[in-house]
Amino acid sequence: MFSLAGKKAVVTGGGSGIGRAISVLFAQQGAEVHIIELSEENATATVQEITAAGGTATAHSCNVANQADVLATFQKIGALNILVNNAGIAHIGKADTTSEADFDRVINVNVKGVYNCLHAAIPQLRAAGGGVIANMASIAAWVGLSDRFVYSTAKGAVMAMTLSVAKDYIGENIRCNSISPARVHTPFVDGFLKNNYPGREAEMFEKLSKTQPIGRMAQPSEIAALVLYLCSDEASFITGCDYPIDGGFITLNS
Repeated sequence: MFSLAGKKAVVTGGGSGIGRAISVLFAQQGAEVHIIELSEENATATVQEITAAGGTATAHSCNVANQADVLATFQKIGALNILVNNAGIAHIGKADTTSEADFDRVINVNVKGVYNCLHAAIPQLRAAGGGVIANMASIAAWVGLSDRFVYSTAKGAVMAMTLSVAKDYIGENIRCNSISPARVHTPFVDGFLKNNYPGREAEMFEKLSKTQPIGRMAQPSEIAALVLYLCSDEASFITGCDYPIDGGFITLNS
């Protein structure tokens, strides 16, 4: 089950955190993985991990917010079977404390970047006879999170784009779903704690962990497992859905 043998998959932001876990797992399941990443160093490190384990992967240095760059990259990759729109950035701030520059920066990556990749990938999915798209939304699209105004705005847009794409391309054998994680223990979290709570990292990590009713953050590998399922043939009857993976955050915190 959940074999991706013979499939070509593109993972944006596949050089670190959740994207890296998805890329590694997809390769383990037999996919030819193409990693689109702003950081060439991170992408290369993930490719090396995959090839060392006997998998197949290629790194592509690309800014998802730049459409010309994205179109050229997908043209080089060619016909594909799976797109995972994972690349994204975070921001802390309310409506009146978020600057225009920060608003534009997050929207350019988290919304326009997803659009750019959809725009470039759908013709390549069509060329392969169909395929599947998985978009990274967030619990921020479901509930109000403090100090996450533009991030929540962007992830709400990702969820809406997921529904639109699922409806528009269902007749072309293209499925589209999204997932909505709560907090995931990635290098971003460690960096955030180090920069904002020096000397209190362990205390704040515990506090953030306990905001999930299950009592901990997710591991990137747990998120990757859900993405694998949604992108596999076993999920062939699923499209136009969002899947919270949140340790009970949405339902048990209400």
